[in-house]
Amino acid sequence: VYKRQLVYHGLRTRFRNYFLISIFAMGSIAFFYSADYVLNNVMEPHQRVRINVLLGLDEDLAGAGYNVHQSEIAIGSGGLQGKGFLNGTQTKLKFVPEQDTDFFCTVGEEEGFLGSAGVLLLFLMLILRLIHLAERQPFKFGRIYGYCVLSVFLFHLFINVGMVLGLTPVIGIPLPFFSYGGSSLWGFTILLFIFLRIDAGRNLVRS
Repeated sequence: VYKRQLVYHGLRTRFRNYFLISIFAMGSIAFFYSADYVLNNVMEPHQRVRINVLLGLDEDLAGAGYNVHQSEIAIGSGGLQGKGFLNGTQTKLKFVPEQDTDFFCTVGEEEGFLGSAGVLLLFLMLILRLIHLAERQPFKFGRIYGYCVLSVFLFHLFINVGMVLGLTPVIGIPLPFFSYGGSSLWGFTILLFIFLRIDAGRNLVRS
């Protein structure tokens, strides 16, 4: 009896592993063959241009690649210590469009590598603190909500900084608490304060 159970358990585990591998392989093949169709038939022309510029297939420094090119110049010109507050040439002379909404290059040019690294270090401290708060939640809802807030902050941080460095497409994702705009500021603040309120009541015992 034990041998039959052992054989059955082994076959079931192996079948499950093969099934998951097959699902992953079929999904990968479907994604591979559908990427070209989505790029050429589903996306808008300006979206295709941005992806081609990102991948290096096209070089449109006067069009789709202008923002990223100017932001890279601004960050590079900042050097180690930057040009000083409000002394950035690329940003102050408006070579970088929409610099107050989507781009992190103002900090890189005015405060340099040290200032940019300091800002990223502050975000890292915030992320680590959110992880600590999420892990100490006694209920599943609080833990899940905490990691959801963490994911939102990480997504916006990676995409925004990636846009400036030319690693991700320019899609207008704001940088939390830095990009100009009341809606994004209120959204991030509300998300964070709801989680802080949940954490403040973590020790309350249900009656």
